[in-house]
Formats: sequence, C-alpha cells, structure tokens
Amino acid sequence: MARDLESVLDAVLDGVVLLDANGVVESLNSEACRILEISTEAAVGRPVEDLFGEDQAIAMLSRSVIAKGRAIVEREHPVARHRGEDLILDVSASPLFEGTDLDGVTLFLRDCTIEKSLRDIVNQRETLASFGHIAAGIAHEIKNPLGGIRGAAEILGARASDEKSRSAAELIVREVDRIALLVDDFMVFTPGEGLRVAPVNIHRVLDGVLALTAHDKIGAEVEVERVFDPSIPDLLADADRLSQVFLNLIRNALQAMEGVGGKLAITTRMVFDHHLLPPNGQPGPSLIVELADTGPGIEAAVLDEVSTPFFTTRAEGTGLGLAVARHWIARHEGMLQLESTPGVGTTVRVGLPLSRP
Repeated sequence: MARDLESVLDAVLDGVVLLDANGVVESLNSEACRILEISTEAAVGRPVEDLFGEDQAIAMLSRSVIAKGRAIVEREHPVARHRGEDLILDVSASPLFEGTDLDGVTLFLRDCTIEKSLRDIVNQRETLASFGHIAAGIAHEIKNPLGGIRGAAEILGARASDEKSRSAAELIVREVDRIALLVDDFMVFTPGEGLRVAPVNIHRVLDGVLALTAHDKIGAEVEVERVFDPSIPDLLADADRLSQVFLNLIRNALQAMEGVGGKLAITTRMVFDHHLLPPNGQPGPSLIVELADTGPGIEAAVLDEVSTPFFTTRAEGTGLGLAVARHWIARHEGMLQLESTPGVGTTVRVGLPLSRP
C-alpha cells in the first residue's frame, strides 16, 4: 500500500508534502523534492521548518493549519533556492482528520514561476503597445504645431528691436527644440522599426558599454565586477539595440551610486528550466544578464512606476532610459525585471531567448 501511495504522489504534477499532527514530514513526492532541493531520505522524519531554511512562512502556514484545523491558501509566494532558479509557488495546506481528531496536514506546492513570467511578459508587451499608440498620437498632435511655433519665434526674434524681446524669442526656439527631441526619443515606442538581427556575443556588447562608461565621471568611484559565463554561445539579436539597452541600465546603476561610490556586479549565465520563446518559435535555454548595484535602492511604491515613460526621480532626467530598455528587450522576445531593497541596492535582470545562429 505504501508503494501504491508513493506512485500516486509521484504522478501528481504539484509538489505534495504529508505532515503528521506534530508537523513532522511523513512523505513527499518527487516534485516536492525538486522544488525544495531535498531528497526523500533527508526530509522524512524532520520537522516542516527544516524544509524551508530561512523563509519560514510556509512552515508557519502549516503550523497554523495544525492549530486551527482549517485549510489555508497563499498565492504567488516567492521561494529562494540554493542551486536552481528562485521559484514562485501557489501554496495550499489542508488538514487531515481521523474521525474528529486532526491527524496531519497535506501541503500542496504548485510551481507557477513560468505562468507568472508569461503573464508578466504579456503585460509588458501590452503596455509597450499602448505606449506605441500614445507615441504616434503625440507625434501627430505636437510635432506639427511645434514647427509653426518655432517659425513664428524666429520671425519675432528677427523683427525684435530690443535685446529682451530677442532673448525671449531665442528662449522659445530652444524650448521648442527640447520638446521636439523628447518627442523624437518617445517615438522609439511606435511600431514599425525593425531589428537588424545577427549573431551577437553578449560579453562583447557588455565590455563595449563598460568601455564607454569607464570614461564617464559618474562611474569614477564605482567598482565594476564582471562574472561572465564563458560557455554562453552567440545569440541572434540586434547588437546596437542591446548596446543601447545595457548603456541605459549601466548608466542608471552608476548614477544611483554617483558621489558615494559602491559596486556594480554584472553576471551572465544560462537558464535551462524556464524557457523564453525566441523569434524562431523553437523553445530553448535563456540568457540571463544581472546588474546588481549597491546604491540606495528604490522604494516599493516607486518600483512599479520607474519603467513608465517620462517618470524620473532625477531632476535632470528624461524618464525614458528604463522604458526604452524594456521596449527593446521586449522586441527581442525577452524580459526585464527589477528587484530593489532600499538601503541595500537594486538588481536588474534581463532575460533573452538563447537561439543559436
């Protein structure tokens, strides 16, 4: 009977952990072993707290079910792992009864990491598509009258009889030109501009960008650490657009540490267990580029807004750098994620489908 139960549990797609009434592990299936990075032999007979390391939220949830005898569900709980990629789990814990007495708890762990990533990708692309429609409207509604305003200001300046009037006309011309440049920058979101795809070595792109920023005073007090995986093959991408992406991201990180110094760690690696879909439609491994800075971090209330065009926390910023980076990553069928802890720093994670040339 025990072998039959084990076979049934291993056939379940979700992770299943059976606890006794004292919160001690009685059994778990192969999917739970994968999620928790533990073997059956190492888990059975140990308290539930031993399965989850420092993050005891799921263990506390199990203890609550034992205490109250009622099922509990928690959606999209992040789980950090030592060897594999971090996961997002839907967790449910249900009491088991023998008669009226609580006899244990069944813990279900559903890995929804890929599902959440796909939702995020779809949401990003829908948002970027809406930016494109807005950009097209701005171009039509603003750029045409800007030309008329500029022309009128030039005429006024030429006819002005005093220095104050000429200065006012010149100011109008300068401001019109500034607005026109902002509109041109925003026009990157309009549909139609294609990618010039060719085999690209991601490390050459990153090294080229770092060579540029090395001459910028904003990075003078920042230590840059490269942790590159030399086994990563070339990917099919637009090298110029990727250079633009990483220039924006690296400059953002350096600006966050400007004047105080710090460290920027750039890490590359391949991921095999969660696939992005490359333009050729064939699933394959993904390339991950992480940029982790030790700057002041970003408040949670601001984190969701920093990718919005024209949103900036810097007085001299345009608020387009991160939005443009997210746009070109999405055009490469990739994903850009931000994680930040105030007082600790910010990590930007770029995922790109690694289709071989």
